[in-house]
Amino acid sequence: MFIMMAILLKIIFWSCTLAVAHSYVLYPLLLKLLTTGKTLKLPPFYSDAETPDVIVLMAAYNEIAVIRQKLESLLALDYPTDKITIMIGSDNSTDGTNEMVAAYAEKFPRIQFYPFTDRNGKPRIINRLVDQVCKEIKLSDELMFLMTDASVMLAPLTLKRLVRHLRDPQLALVDTNLQTTGLATEGISYSENQYLSGEVLLKYRESLLWQRMIGPFGGCYLMRSSYYQKVPERFLVDDFYIAMKVFEQGGGAINDLEAHCYESVSDEMSEEYRRKVRIGAGNYQNLQNFRHLLWSPIYPLGFAFFSHKVLRWKGPFFIIFALISSSILAVRGYSFFKVLVILQIIVWIGIPALDIMLRKLGIHIRIFRHLRYFVFMNIALLHGFKNYLHGIQTSIWQPTKRS
Repeated sequence: MFIMMAILLKIIFWSCTLAVAHSYVLYPLLLKLLTTGKTLKLPPFYSDAETPDVIVLMAAYNEIAVIRQKLESLLALDYPTDKITIMIGSDNSTDGTNEMVAAYAEKFPRIQFYPFTDRNGKPRIINRLVDQVCKEIKLSDELMFLMTDASVMLAPLTLKRLVRHLRDPQLALVDTNLQTTGLATEGISYSENQYLSGEVLLKYRESLLWQRMIGPFGGCYLMRSSYYQKVPERFLVDDFYIAMKVFEQGGGAINDLEAHCYESVSDEMSEEYRRKVRIGAGNYQNLQNFRHLLWSPIYPLGFAFFSHKVLRWKGPFFIIFALISSSILAVRGYSFFKVLVILQIIVWIGIPALDIMLRKLGIHIRIFRHLRYFVFMNIALLHGFKNYLHGIQTSIWQPTKRS
């Protein structure tokens, strides 16, 4: 009887281990191998006369620390001023953000400011801005939306570099290359930077292979307005929802490594944990909403969605089941699994605990910090799953404190 159970437990352990390894190691290696020698085709810039109209859409809540720099970043874009409109919706900001944006809107006519007097959450703010656009013009393939966050600064040529790709009628969304700033040895910013850099590269390689990049960097991306679908008001990860709706409509999405934008990352574990719990809950919302796209895993979209996102979102459960199954086998006398249990305890508990103690002594070992970051990311996903099960009541957010 136990022989059959032991076989089942071994299958569970190795399946869970393979699932984690596939998403974080094998899938990135596979994409690297398949894209060796390939580069993204870069179309020429539009001339000023043929440049498409772009509407910047941005929600802001208590962003006084960054809002001036953000507005200057948008105004400094190398783009014909008569072809760009900047629409900003304030989610009932109370820290001086409204006064700052209003002053800029008075000085620069291309800035349109909407100071909403109730808390809406980002999806509803963006939806309301789009409604305002629709009152005046019709959404079309030739009208572009630049989605951006207050904390993300754009290089002057970023918009031109994004827009050029939409010469291709098959493309509907183009993502930027996020560059992180404000890195500090003491906290998690280097680990966050490594994770984000890896994500950018992974999405770029998905672009090269399939034009099906799985989820843009929500802080700055460009899309054809005709593909915009309103985000449900309680959804927490709007950028992923918007991208998957693009795929449902047959549009493509790519990442351009030359389209740079910059954001200061958080260095505090507690601050980033709060953000990742929120993202984790939003991930499960999106998985529930787009699970039908997984029915064709042998095709690019289903395979990329499953490998890049779904397995990662389920990673905490794989880690737990691997530990439980190997522990039962170890208790039953399987020496090999006794060693594996010890290794898992060292990796998932011992090294993160050691990193906490070493940090208090002013000692920072990068590999230990990366591992603790990975563990805390998965704990945040579990926390987010619990919040998802309890029901998401609102998409109202608080800005992340950054370096």
